[in-house]
Amino acid sequence: MMRVLLSTIGSRGDVQPLVALALQLRSLGQEARLCVPPRFRDWIDGLRLPVTPLSPGRRDQTREATVAAQFETLAAAARGCDVIVGTTIAAPSVAEWMGIPYVFAAFCPILLPSPHHAPLPRGGEAPATATADHCALWAQDARRWDSWRPALDAHRTSAGLGPVCDVRRHVLTGRPWLAADPALAPWPDPADPAVFQTGAWILPDARPLSPELEAFLAAGEPPVYFGFGSSRAPRDLSRVMIAAARALGRRAIVSRGWAGLSLVDDAPDCLAIGDANHPALFERVAAVVHHGGAGTTTAAALAGAPQVIIPQISDQHYWARRIHHLGIGSAHAPGTPTTESLASALEHAVRPCVAARAVSFATMVRSDGAHAAAQRLIATGPQSSF
Repeated sequence: MMRVLLSTIGSRGDVQPLVALALQLRSLGQEARLCVPPRFRDWIDGLRLPVTPLSPGRRDQTREATVAAQFETLAAAARGCDVIVGTTIAAPSVAEWMGIPYVFAAFCPILLPSPHHAPLPRGGEAPATATADHCALWAQDARRWDSWRPALDAHRTSAGLGPVCDVRRHVLTGRPWLAADPALAPWPDPADPAVFQTGAWILPDARPLSPELEAFLAAGEPPVYFGFGSSRAPRDLSRVMIAAARALGRRAIVSRGWAGLSLVDDAPDCLAIGDANHPALFERVAAVVHHGGAGTTTAAALAGAPQVIIPQISDQHYWARRIHHLGIGSAHAPGTPTTESLASALEHAVRPCVAARAVSFATMVRSDGAHAAAQRLIATGPQSSF
């Protein structure tokens, strides 16, 4: 039996794919452990998966403190494991120290260097323009990674390991895995042997929709779903969303989420919901409006639902461009929408030709990425570099 440690310090969008892989490994008779931020512990405990809390660190925390905490926690969590799959800065060094393989997994192509695209925007940066020098931007990105070198090397020296010459390559490895759907988010050079694309790691969801939600869906034409996950909600966003749906004569489902969205009145054409089975719900809506997280984008594409993406940060800009390029929805301009701008984007997304394209495209989206990744881990074995 193989023992695998899966680790990240990211958000729900980073943790959920690892949980999907953990469950797939367990179904194949292997042991999977998770090392993730503490707020996900109760959820993972409920799935009967071993979990060790790993603090993502505070904004004011030094790199030295961050690396030290990761070394200590990951080393303890990985004791007895055969391989580490993760995205944390210290994970490859811990794996090297323990004498076991390490796999880096990216959930979006632009996390990985390529002359075909620019790096992921950092902080409040705007995405690169179409004429940007990708090679220059990747060189700048490498220098940012190298700012971690003093802290990383200090702990590697304590562990009897040599210094790191290229921090980004050390963490991403020379053979990263891309856990994204090949049709929705292809690696720009499919023949490139340096990247192994598994497909997206999708968490199965067998939960029924609530009676209230079932009743609302059955009471009229398919509504528009609005949900923004863990993103902060701009002021008046609920009013803008509902007004945009009503401008097109559409009903609305508003996911409260961490954004704390709510309804603006008691009219029967709108419903506010908590957490729900997205795959089941998205098959029954007219469109999905969201910020463009990898998980929501993939779930909507797999369900055949047209999308409107309003990107704010990070890889959301990539996903917005992709759904626009594929013709399965609309890419709204970044920032806070107005009623008029959102209604315009939504009007395009619900056109019959776009809806038909979204349904057709769904047949090309794979749901077996986690199974493919688990099989690769098992077949390759613990003595390989993957």
